[in-house]
Amino acid sequence: MEPIRLQKYLTDCGVMSRRAAEKEITAGRITVNGESAVLGQKITPGEDEVAYRGKPVLPRSGSVPNGGGYTYILLNKPAGYVTTMSDDGGRKTVADLIRDVGHRVYPVGRLDLYSDGLLLCTDDGDVTNRLLHPSHEVPKQYLATLNALLTEDDLEALAEPFELDGYMLKPFGVDFVRYTRTGGIPSTVVRFTLWEGRNREIRKICAHYGVKLSRLTRIAIGRLSLKGIAPGHWRPLTEDEIAYLKSID
Repeated sequence: MEPIRLQKYLTDCGVMSRRAAEKEITAGRITVNGESAVLGQKITPGEDEVAYRGKPVLPRSGSVPNGGGYTYILLNKPAGYVTTMSDDGGRKTVADLIRDVGHRVYPVGRLDLYSDGLLLCTDDGDVTNRLLHPSHEVPKQYLATLNALLTEDDLEALAEPFELDGYMLKPFGVDFVRYTRTGGIPSTVVRFTLWEGRNREIRKICAHYGVKLSRLTRIAIGRLSLKGIAPGHWRPLTEDEIAYLKSID
């Protein structure tokens, strides 16, 4: 078997995300053949002995690279949950919502505490990297409720690229959906389509134009849709959806 990076091995075995693995390696909690591991180290599954906090880390059946056997779910995250598997502050996390999945999976990307909607969770590190890398340009759609009655000119202005935190944003889509009322306040529901996901991008765009955002819901990731999933619930991906994720390159 070909050597692979230690972080990927830990993810494939369902132990932790790659980001968490990097932290644990740096903290000296991962060993390979009895020696402290280092970032960037490669191991050969089935030959090298990997341990986390002194306990052996063994491949799950079918979880070795290119072997299939991964788990993929779509979660409808409610607002008020942190997109992490644990929180030192004692806040509710998405881990509380997916305890019954049967395998240890991790969220792909993030929705902030106050946002709700579609969240893909998996233990497939390759798919995670494909979806998160901006070069693949997987579109993500959001419904944003803005506390103002926006005109067509307003929407065109909202879609204009601008520099955010020293970075020039790539083009994104802004489309009118409907007018509504939020707590008695006339509002506009807008669909944002992003091809790159910078931290709190939509919230910062709205703040830049002085528009109050009262709700933000992610409704789609590429061909994956929120439709039919109740808040706080999840469902496994279909075979066609998994094939779609693996086709992204």
